[in-house]
Amino acid sequence: MTDDHDAQRAADILLCAQCFQDRGLRYMARWFETEERPCPNCGAVSKHCLTRHDLLWLSETFFKKGSTVVTDYGGAPTIVFNETQQGSLNPDPPLAADVDLLQSVLHIGFFHYGPRLWMIGNISPLEDLQDAARRPAVIERILEAYPTVSLTDAEFYRVRKAPKNPAEPSEYDAPPQQHWGKGRLDTSDLPVLYGSQDAEICVHECRFMAGDELYIATLRPTRPLTLIDLSAVLQEECTEFESLDLGVLMLFLAQSHAYPISREIARAVQARGFDGMIYPSYFSVLHSGGNPFDTVYGLSTRRFGQSPDLEKSKIIGNLAIFGRPVAEGSVAVVSVNRLIIDQVKYKMIFGPVTY
Repeated sequence: MTDDHDAQRAADILLCAQCFQDRGLRYMARWFETEERPCPNCGAVSKHCLTRHDLLWLSETFFKKGSTVVTDYGGAPTIVFNETQQGSLNPDPPLAADVDLLQSVLHIGFFHYGPRLWMIGNISPLEDLQDAARRPAVIERILEAYPTVSLTDAEFYRVRKAPKNPAEPSEYDAPPQQHWGKGRLDTSDLPVLYGSQDAEICVHECRFMAGDELYIATLRPTRPLTLIDLSAVLQEECTEFESLDLGVLMLFLAQSHAYPISREIARAVQARGFDGMIYPSYFSVLHSGGNPFDTVYGLSTRRFGQSPDLEKSKIIGNLAIFGRPVAEGSVAVVSVNRLIIDQVKYKMIFGPVTY
């Protein structure tokens, strides 16, 4: 970093971490490290000084992301800010002083946000999927709209907790019949082998913890497997309220109340002759840190953004192979290893309690 760059950054400093009274804001402000210098606001000598760019990120993360409410499908922030609207929040101390400070130095206003209804699940295809009578037509659209991929020599993972015979390949097949119908896609008559090309996602999906006796199998197809990819970003000519892409994504990022719908999709995919499917992991957001429902002026960046690859990177695709593919010979267990959760790190953000 050049001396000119350091000098410019020093000139751009507006606040330091000590300027904030709310301890959550102060905690997050300490993520920014600089050379020690006097703060132009409070005069403290600090190595945690923030520029306008830093403070905008802090405001976006603490107030917008930190106030997000998750609904049955989707979710939306309850606080946003911009440079044109006057601030109208009324938080309790000490956050009130911090809100005034940020509004003053950034020339912005924080206000309560009434989200566009698509953000909380008011999307026609998603609403139709929740209606048993209208569901088949939307599932047919899904089968036609999403791309087909061939899984050939790509390896993927499956994790088991305390299997009876850890070295036995059959332990890493789809579960035995008494467990069918408990997952997102399997039913009482359709077993599914779940896996992922991301080993950490396997641990997240199975809710394992430190201290569990874990084993991880590396698997590989023995023949090309034809899958439908429901983790793809569809290119559509419609509004968010009509978006099949957003509707399907919200469905798979929802909790267990969405399972009856996703299971019906899986049955239709299997009946169409596919070997399985790729679908968005419920833990995608936790793992990638990205928000697939980001907006700019209320418009979905997934629908109207400039980078489909960036939107795709926010979602981790899981694998679901129908039947018992290890026993049937279409998937082979390449190796088995013990899996030890040696260290866990959390990236935590804070948000407001009252506003």
